[in-house]
Amino acid sequence: MTDRLRVGIVGAGAITQVGHLPALRKVSEVDVVGICDNDRAKARALADRFGIPVAHADIAELIEYEPLDALLICTPNHLHESHVLAGLRAGLHVYAERPLALDVAGLQRVIRLQKQKELVVMTGVNHRYRPDMQMIRSFVESGELGDLESIRAWWFLSRSGRSSLGWRQRPDQSGGGAMFDLGLGLLDLSLWLAGYREVERVSAVFPTRTGKGVEPSGTAMVALAGGAAIHLDTSWRFVGPGERLGLALRASKGSARIAPLAIWKEFHGVSRDVSTAGAHSRETPFLLGLRAQWAHFHAAIVGTAKPPPLQEQLTALKVMTAIYHSAESGKDVSP
Repeated sequence: MTDRLRVGIVGAGAITQVGHLPALRKVSEVDVVGICDNDRAKARALADRFGIPVAHADIAELIEYEPLDALLICTPNHLHESHVLAGLRAGLHVYAERPLALDVAGLQRVIRLQKQKELVVMTGVNHRYRPDMQMIRSFVESGELGDLESIRAWWFLSRSGRSSLGWRQRPDQSGGGAMFDLGLGLLDLSLWLAGYREVERVSAVFPTRTGKGVEPSGTAMVALAGGAAIHLDTSWRFVGPGERLGLALRASKGSARIAPLAIWKEFHGVSRDVSTAGAHSRETPFLLGLRAQWAHFHAAIVGTAKPPPLQEQLTALKVMTAIYHSAESGKDVSP
């Protein structure tokens, strides 16, 4: 590898356009040297907009013709596994949007090849890297908030938020509806805050499904060892003032939330918000989280940091599978 990380991007969709490329403009260690999409004109237009040297029509061309150190995978869900495996087989590090695979067997194939190749694979858990979530995590890990009792996380999109994306409406390509799309990230974030402790059982309800079998909304309760619980609430058909993403944590000696950030502790019988506003930034927590994860990805490749263990993603996917089984059966399920 050269002094700078040479990255090729696979997929020219929304997360590439409004997320990764704007964030990468401020990550000095990374150079985007090529992009590919099956809509080559779209890839070319995005390349011109962000100053990317070349645009290809598929991943094979990108890997064969460009000098790469790593791939960023931003394709539809059902393509993630094959694209991650292609990158690893070519000797490239991989940063892929979640999920790394649609099912447990697929993710196990990724993990086996990653271990064999000894390359870095990270998935899109950028919400962990948000400054507000980092602060909450520090209070939880230090024990200042006491014993964790519950985490409630929600993510709501308006009715039009996913309606135009055909592949998301097909379970064989998406992996599921609102719960899989929005809930997998919330589940990872919640389990991460809880230290990825053992999950004992889950209970889920999906109010309705479309004719194609994809749920537009869903809720789930995840019971953790030690008595704590995670509650997830997701929807693609939210009626309200725009997108809503939030998390609230309750513990024996305090509580915390984001959007807006607040961390409450008790002092002499009086509750006080002990969070600090920090320096003002024009960037959103979303973009700040992306930039921080890219910095971690680079540090993991050069050996100055360890990547998050892929076993965590395997655990999250097993729990998500149990959530779907619970919704289908109407019963509690153990992962």
